[in-house]
Amino acid sequence: MFERISGSLLDPDALYAKNIGLFHNPELRGLNLVMGFTGFADAGHVVRQITGELLDTLDSERVAVFDADQLMDYRSRRPHVTFVEDHLQDYQPPTLALYRLVDGLGKPFLFLAGFEPDLQWERFARAVVQIVEALDVNLVTWIHSIPMPVPHTRPVGVTVHGNRPELIEGISSWKPTVEVPAAVGHVLELRLTDAGRNVAGYVIHVPHYLAEAEYPTAAVAGLEYLGAATSLMLPTDRLRESGREVGRQIAEQIEASEEVQQVVARLEARYDEKAEGTVRRSLLANENDELPDGDALGAAVEAYLARENPAP
Repeated sequence: MFERISGSLLDPDALYAKNIGLFHNPELRGLNLVMGFTGFADAGHVVRQITGELLDTLDSERVAVFDADQLMDYRSRRPHVTFVEDHLQDYQPPTLALYRLVDGLGKPFLFLAGFEPDLQWERFARAVVQIVEALDVNLVTWIHSIPMPVPHTRPVGVTVHGNRPELIEGISSWKPTVEVPAAVGHVLELRLTDAGRNVAGYVIHVPHYLAEAEYPTAAVAGLEYLGAATSLMLPTDRLRESGREVGRQIAEQIEASEEVQQVVARLEARYDEKAEGTVRRSLLANENDELPDGDALGAAVEAYLARENPAP
């Protein structure tokens, strides 16, 4: 038992500003909430692409805005500003906000998106749980992406976690037991679970040699998983078209290098072996069930594609 000498934990209410009229609208109660945070665990820029697609193509209103000055370390992630000859313009302040969106069939849902907080994770988590409970959110889903030694020529894989078995069983293509650096989404998932709220997280697997470029195909997969979990029709047409163009560029780069072709072929063989139900624990394991050096596995591909820059 700990005794607090004086004061109290910082009030999560003071971390965000509400759109009062909208926040208290009964129509916001019982909706599904989708979350995505940029800045970490965003291989292939999946979260950034999904955020842009949803906010650019769907009708939206801001329900609440978080105070960036309390959550962000500006010196580690400096915002951009444009210098034009003799003056400054187009300052891009960091934004983290809760939106009300409407999907392709006119169904409303909530979307919490923006930068991943650098500071005050527990206070931020309390604020999000507070919002989820105030709006009686039905299901919280969140998404991020990681680099994996998988080929781009196979379906995009996903690992699902959370407290909704019907959304997890039979979907995850990689189910390891491994210690990983935490993202704020992980903390939110834990706190939401503690609060008895429904939550599921989706980790999209991005070919590690494409992790630094925009990979629209992975963003499409992420939207499809989120849409299936929340029964929403989410927009993917523009990302699909971009994915086809990026796919053509990748194919051209690989066709030009026999070394790259060999590495991709090895990744394909490993993927197919796992898909056929062999005894290996994961796509990361080699013949001795040891974790290989990911850099060594894809160094040739990564270096080659980095030089050619396949991103659109």
